Amino acid sequence: MKARRNKKQVPSFRKLLKTSKVKLENKLKNKQFKQQSTLKKYRKEQRKLRQAVKDAVSKKPIPLEDPKEKRPGKRIEWEGEEEEEVLPLDMMDEDDLQLMKDLGQRASFLTRDLSSSEPVHAKKRKHENIIEKYEKIPRSLQTAPEKELIHLLPIKDKSGIIPQTREKPVIESNKDEEDQEEKGLEEEIIEEPIPELTLEEHVMERKKKLQEKKMHIAALASAILSDPESNIKKLKELRSMLMEQDPDVAVTVRKLVVVSLMELFKDITPSYKIRPLTEAEKSTKIRRETQKLREFEEGLVSQYKFYLENLEQMVKDWKQRKLKRSNVVSLKAYKGLAEVAVKSLCELLVALPHFNFHNNIIVLIVPLMNDMSKSVSDMCCEAVKKLFKQDKLGQASLGVIKVISGFVKGRNYEVRPEMLKTFLYLRIKEVEVKKDTEDINKPKKFMTFKEKRKTLSRMQRKWKKAEEKLERELREAEASESTERKLKLHTETLNIVFVTYFRILKKAQRSPLLPAVLEGLAKFAHLINVEFFDDLLVVLHSLIESGDLSYRESLHCVQTAFHILSGQGDVLNIDPMKFYTHLYKTLFKLHAGATNEDVEIILQCLDVMLTKRRKQVSQQRALAFIKRLSTLALHVLPNASIGILAANRILMHTFPKTDLLLDNESQGSGVFLPELDEPEYCNAQNTALWELHALRIVEVHFLRKQKMMTA
Repeated sequence: MKARRNKKQVPSFRKLLKTSKVKLENKLKNKQFKQQSTLKKYRKEQRKLRQAVKDAVSKKPIPLEDPKEKRPGKRIEWEGEEEEEVLPLDMMDEDDLQLMKDLGQRASFLTRDLSSSEPVHAKKRKHENIIEKYEKIPRSLQTAPEKELIHLLPIKDKSGIIPQTREKPVIESNKDEEDQEEKGLEEEIIEEPIPELTLEEHVMERKKKLQEKKMHIAALASAILSDPESNIKKLKELRSMLMEQDPDVAVTVRKLVVVSLMELFKDITPSYKIRPLTEAEKSTKIRRETQKLREFEEGLVSQYKFYLENLEQMVKDWKQRKLKRSNVVSLKAYKGLAEVAVKSLCELLVALPHFNFHNNIIVLIVPLMNDMSKSVSDMCCEAVKKLFKQDKLGQASLGVIKVISGFVKGRNYEVRPEMLKTFLYLRIKEVEVKKDTEDINKPKKFMTFKEKRKTLSRMQRKWKKAEEKLERELREAEASESTERKLKLHTETLNIVFVTYFRILKKAQRSPLLPAVLEGLAKFAHLINVEFFDDLLVVLHSLIESGDLSYRESLHCVQTAFHILSGQGDVLNIDPMKFYTHLYKTLFKLHAGATNEDVEIILQCLDVMLTKRRKQVSQQRALAFIKRLSTLALHVLPNASIGILAANRILMHTFPKTDLLLDNESQGSGVFLPELDEPEYCNAQNTALWELHALRIVEVHFLRKQKMMTA
């Protein structure tokens, strides 16, 4: 193998020697001197060439041998060159002199552009049209700019039409290029004035536009209803009309589109929830009909989502008053649009609890239940009540209850009482909460393999297996939900409701929500766990004794206490005498000037306290209540007295021995004490129901008055 040659050059011995500074300086000076001499020589040649050109242009050319001779009356000037000494002819080379003679005798030398560095023999064609180009440029003098006139609307008088004009204001141009560019970008565009319409013409034009929009909306809606799967794209076209920009019909068109889309979604939406497809399902090959159905479902879900977003934006624009400086929709119109949007949301909340984005609708509706606008608040509360009434399973109700509970807690219990009154419409009366008392081990639904082998033959086991499989399939395909799931949902719903109630009782006893809480407890008290009964009764009694409650609130406390004791509270050994005493003492707070709504609550309390607990009520207590109710019937309005007398009749049938109040003779010892607030010690057995005679006269007079008014 050959040895690799080293290509690097080895420095010579001279280069390795050190050079003195004096020698380096001399080399530099010689180099500079050579450059200066070369530059001087080039300048000389250029100066001679320019002189030769001037001589050739003159009528009498001066021979090149005498360059120093001057023309008469003229002076030769060298512009742009430094004054230097001119060499005499005897010092010039013979070659330079011969070159100058040849250049002076050639015709091409006269037409050559000396400012260029091109060779002498260049062709003429390149510079033939130089004069023609600049000659074609139009010449203009710098004078004052002409004044531009703007034509205005003419004036008509007796002599005829007089045209009107005015001068256009001249904007002084700045010298800077930046100002000139800005001036070009900011040119004013003079628009022609639009002819003004009269009021009648404007109204007719609006009616015409509105009719066209209505026909277009109707055509799109009809096409979608006739074939939703094929015309799903028209749903997008209809939704795009929510962005109508014509100020004359924008508000009306948007309202019509919102209502139309709401009705369309209620009609074309399937009765199941559409889930997104997985990657495996997207990659598999399917039939054309299935692919068409998938496209319809995807388009429906996307358009439904965009529609809900548009409704939400309408409500936000009204709530936040964020107008985008647009003349399309006025501030007053935003309220009308928002009310239509809220109404549509309420309709979808009730009509489509099974479909997608139902939880999103709940999140939008619940805050509006506490809105300052009474119309909007009532609309949302009514929708929630309707949903509670129609929800048989309880899943949609559970979602609403969760959001309401979180909203009330987040607002520190400062909400409208109507929000909590919606709880009264929950369908959970039949729920059994004694589930925890049952056996832990649930009964087996199906036989085990060992049990089948012991009791059944081979053929019987085969038939049993097929029967169980069929039963499972039928259960899965069954539309109605199982009782176990319904029980679970209702139990969870009640837990959230009671947690909300107990929080208010504990932290906000003076809140306006307390009546709604007490009313709710009175309805659902029989479903409360027995462990909380003692504590709850103590709280209710303390509220009554505090004196901070109104009359109706105290009645609700009494009603709640007896609902607790009439349900699972039967097993408790609790004496509710203090609640009997409170109701007996406060009965006379009712009078003819008060509302009759409290009478209904009193009658409900009497039914729970006396009729349903007749075994725990003494005869003295029943006599005292019957006597006081008869006296109360004289103090209230006739319609209220009829209800009280009907309650008295039921009590006298429930307690047969109370008929002694219809006799004149008194039984027992003591005197009746009507002012005493203790029903057990007022000696009601020593009095008679003389109020019935007075009530008979009052009723006859009332009936006569009613006949005269209706005649």
